[in-house]
Amino acid sequence: MRPVLRAASIVGARPQFLKYFPLARAAERHNMEHPQKPVSDILIHTGQHYDYAMSRIFFEELGIREPEYHLGVGSGGHGAQTGEVMARTEQVLIKERPDMVIVFGDTNSTLGGALAASKLHIPVAHIEAGLRSYNKKMPEEVNRVLTDHVSSYLFCPGETAIGNLRKEGFKIRSDSGGGAASADNPLVVNVGDIMHEVLLHSMEIAGKSPVLDSFSLKSKGYFLLTLHRAENTDDPERFREIASFVNDVSGGKTVIFPVHPRTGKLLENGNPFGENIKITGPMGHFDLLKLLSESALVLTDSGGLQKEAFWLEVPCITLREETEWVETVESGWNILYKDYTGPHSPSAPNTCYGDGKAAGRIISVLAGGR
Repeated sequence: MRPVLRAASIVGARPQFLKYFPLARAAERHNMEHPQKPVSDILIHTGQHYDYAMSRIFFEELGIREPEYHLGVGSGGHGAQTGEVMARTEQVLIKERPDMVIVFGDTNSTLGGALAASKLHIPVAHIEAGLRSYNKKMPEEVNRVLTDHVSSYLFCPGETAIGNLRKEGFKIRSDSGGGAASADNPLVVNVGDIMHEVLLHSMEIAGKSPVLDSFSLKSKGYFLLTLHRAENTDDPERFREIASFVNDVSGGKTVIFPVHPRTGKLLENGNPFGENIKITGPMGHFDLLKLLSESALVLTDSGGLQKEAFWLEVPCITLREETEWVETVESGWNILYKDYTGPHSPSAPNTCYGDGKAAGRIISVLAGGR
């Protein structure tokens, strides 16, 4: 029996591997419950993150099947990388002719895959649609805005994202009536945050991680630091400013710093961090979650870690001028580093991103729309 929906899912950077995982599980559950309306997907790995420790480990840890296509795009400037993703993805889509292309988040793989599909008139479903930092200097902001505007299905993680799209002229389907979803008449849905589902599953495994013992750490006796975004790592002066802030805030307390390959290249030219900042290589997903859950504070420029800290009730300082996850700031769990004045101990509830069942809603919408 031909699937009622045959999609192509495009992953290429670290967070997208995680976001794909619950969607694949939800599709399996759907097929067991609705064998007369099966869905399937072709998994395309662009290779945007080509480092073994940054990509392959996620397939192994989460049990994600081997991708049908490895495009091997690798590193490069934003334009060159996006263009390579687009060109190589286009060849796969011409060959496979899926009913739909599913993209995740806001990376160059997201935009390149969405543009390739759009130009071939293949509907695009964007997971994590509607997020806005309102900083067009961020490559991620450009990627997410353009992807939203070529998508037929926009799956939003919360009401703020819905409001952002409404302000940009999107007609929310409850406002505009029905009709088939298309880029000209997209379906915008608040499904909740797909990463919440990943976290709920992952923490069951992360609890068994021995990573604290391997670093001789005690619960709440250390901070966690991650730093990888281009806005912080492409400008040496900005990088030194961030390092100085981290040194001041940590006050000599142990800080575990798993280093992204991009950041590692900067450190080759000199290490501006204090001796209390313990630099390690990239970590597996479950070890990192264990470190996060037991830390007293996380300092990060990662959107994913901001939310995970929020859900795990770990105070967070975001090492950026703004964040698209505004609800975490409004709750008090997260604070932008420029606004930081001292330790914060929030107590607000953390329920604004749904109930951890986003993936099932997405599959139901896509299967029901065929």
